[in-house]
Amino acid sequence: MDSDRIEGKAKEVEGETQQKWGEAQDKARDAWEDVKDKVEDVVDGTEDRVDELNEPDTEPAESSASR
Repeated sequence: MDSDRIEGKAKEVEGETQQKWGEAQDKARDAWEDVKDKVEDVVDGTEDRVDELNEPDTEPAESSASR
């Protein structure tokens, strides 16, 4: 009888451990996705700034010949 209770408790602890492990994996996966999204935002913002800097000015510059 005692061995049945011990085995039952062991299986219960094993199940709880598996559940906690699954929750930890889910949290890690969510955190990883958050980091990837933030990196994409930074890259997109940086690319936009570079594109703005590389666009030619719309106003013509004064030439030195007109002086």
